[in-house]
Amino acid sequence: MATIELYLVRHGQTYLNKYHRMQGWSDSPLTAQGIADADRVGQRLAKIPFAAAYASDMLRAQTTAQHILAANDTLDVADLQTAPALREENFGFFEGLDSTFTAHFVGSPVGSHSYDAMIRDLTIEKTRDLIKEHDPFHDAENDQEFWDRLQPGLDAIVAAAQDGDKVVIATHGTTIRSIVSKYSDIDVASSAKNGSVTKLTVKEGHYKVNYFNNTTGKLK
Repeated sequence: MATIELYLVRHGQTYLNKYHRMQGWSDSPLTAQGIADADRVGQRLAKIPFAAAYASDMLRAQTTAQHILAANDTLDVADLQTAPALREENFGFFEGLDSTFTAHFVGSPVGSHSYDAMIRDLTIEKTRDLIKEHDPFHDAENDQEFWDRLQPGLDAIVAAAQDGDKVVIATHGTTIRSIVSKYSDIDVASSAKNGSVTKLTVKEGHYKVNYFNNTTGKLK
């Protein structure tokens, strides 16, 4: 039975991260700290013999992946493939707004006063639906729309791999939390940190989370 290992990396810190803004489908460059995040995770992953490398089509993920591959012993930057399906959640009207303001606007009516609190109290799936509900333009993705985009992208990466392949994927914080929530019982009320690694094993189409938000431990 084919077994594929996926290493999901959250991009390094961006300017919108630094300023505590909702990012989503908006984009901003990595800060100096973000470049350091990417270099650090690249060194941690350097000895893993990846068969393929993917990143979402957002600048922050692409840049992070380039730094990872620059340090890797098996692949190089030219091997990077772009997968738009791996984008962050679309926050619609709330893109670029202060994250604390957004959390109060959306979460206060249900007694949750931060994004993490909404995820803790409501689940990440219902939080996504609530953001869509409060978006006056209804451009934000609800949970169904999010997974209709993301799951085929993940499945295509797995389908392109061979038995035993290890694949690195540079993607986004809420995307990673959502995957972990769907395929495990791990608590995702705290976000994956910039430059952290989350590992999944996919065996015959069944996804299993090996670990989430690894920032310092040994990677295998």
